[in-house]
Amino acid sequence: MTPIGFRILPRPASTVAADVLAGFAELGSAQISDCMNRLYGVVGLRPMHGGTRRMVGLALTVKTRPGDNLLIHQAISMGAAGDVIVVDGAGDASNALVGELMMMDAEARGIAGFVIDGAVRDVDVFAQGEFGCFARAVSHKGPYKDGPGEINVAVSVGGQVVQPGDVVVGDADGVVVIPAEHAAAVLALAQKKEADEAVAKQKLRAGTYTKPWLEKAIAEKTGGAK
Repeated sequence: MTPIGFRILPRPASTVAADVLAGFAELGSAQISDCMNRLYGVVGLRPMHGGTRRMVGLALTVKTRPGDNLLIHQAISMGAAGDVIVVDGAGDASNALVGELMMMDAEARGIAGFVIDGAVRDVDVFAQGEFGCFARAVSHKGPYKDGPGEINVAVSVGGQVVQPGDVVVGDADGVVVIPAEHAAAVLALAQKKEADEAVAKQKLRAGTYTKPWLEKAIAEKTGGAK
């Protein structure tokens, strides 16, 4: 049995239907986050890539020692089309965990992107393309390749626990994680919210938009005083 600290676990069977995953590609991270009571957004990571393509995929998780990317290389070699490599690098900004060559390797395999709670480098190259890359920091210093690390375990990234197989969505506003078992329900809620917002935008353009909730909220906060 592989000792804890170097476990490479098999990919869990996906419980997210293909049409559900595809549905998230049409929705913003903000709307999805709102439909989970704003509790499942990754914080502190920013997009490093260019373009406007939304990153959507299933989490292939990596837990690694700060500054070491041995197990990230292994995860990329295991990755399938549509995976998002989600790395718990303990938020360390000393050494970049991925760069241009690893991005090229991942992109060639159809991997959808990186979510790195740590540093990256070659950001000029990331900025020229649309391969999704969200990270906490930038460092020119390269990584070590000694381990330890683990693959397909629960990780903590930007304040969120991410399980292998969870849905990961990233756009200009950041990254949100949808637990796999709730993906279909969250998608339905987010689609309704998107439709409701489309109606609100029409009313705003027409000058007919109202906020019926506002007077009630103010009254509750001020004891009814106006």
